Amino acid sequence: MSAALKLAIGSLLVGLVVLGLKTLAWWLTGSVALLSDALESTVNLATAFAALVAIRVAARPADSNHPFGHHKAEFFSAVLEGVMIIVAAVFILREAWAGLLAPRALEAPLEGLLINAVATALNAAWASVLVRRGRSLRSPALVADGRHLWTDVFTSLGVVAGVLMAWGTGYWFLDPAMAALVAVNILWSGWRVVTASLSGLMDEAVPDATLARIREIIATEGAGAVEAHDLRTRHAGPATFVEFHLVVPGEMTVFEAHEICDRLEAAIARAIPGARATIHVEPEHKSKHTGIVVLE
Repeated sequence: MSAALKLAIGSLLVGLVVLGLKTLAWWLTGSVALLSDALESTVNLATAFAALVAIRVAARPADSNHPFGHHKAEFFSAVLEGVMIIVAAVFILREAWAGLLAPRALEAPLEGLLINAVATALNAAWASVLVRRGRSLRSPALVADGRHLWTDVFTSLGVVAGVLMAWGTGYWFLDPAMAALVAVNILWSGWRVVTASLSGLMDEAVPDATLARIREIIATEGAGAVEAHDLRTRHAGPATFVEFHLVVPGEMTVFEAHEICDRLEAAIARAIPGARATIHVEPEHKSKHTGIVVLE
């Protein structure tokens, strides 16, 4: 079982525990804000399941129908997570509106807040693990899941603040009012997750720093070639695809050109884990004099 798959399963288990704790906190207090927090946690479970399915699909090897692999499945999962975050925010706004129309005093607020605090601490710890490990594993689904959990943490902190203020002042409308403010923040977070994932589905190029590193490798490791041009990159989950044309002297043999390509492919793979280079060799008269000059 891969590390990414283990983390996805862990998210499901953590989500179940957190949902149970937050539901208990709402049941004890009757707080609209705590109810909204519990509703947001139901989305955590759904998105964790989506991430688990996406990671399993993305891990499948390339086949005749998917010669470039199944890596983009993780981007679909991340988009789904963003959409579900937005849906959760809409549900919270609905509950907050109902609470504003008919505010009521809370029952056992201290007990509810303590239980919610335990759930929030658990979420924060797991969110840190998901984002850190998701980045190291280059898994968009895990990173999106971790960011989603961080929005849940901030939601819970806002909820606690609202409940404390309502309890301390006796202005019970502050409970649903805080829930509404937190929902707006969740909407923004969901939108960011969606847009970031769509860029991967649209074959966005690698970051500028990675592109500069690829250009440097071509210039320093392509000894024997003349230049490289038409460099194109895209990323799909843990995979990075690199394509370019390599111009070699006209008298160079196929064997010699192939040796240069092998050297470049190996150097790119060492520098960028998961990179897959495709190189088109061209004779010297195809030079454009606008690409990457290979250093002697």
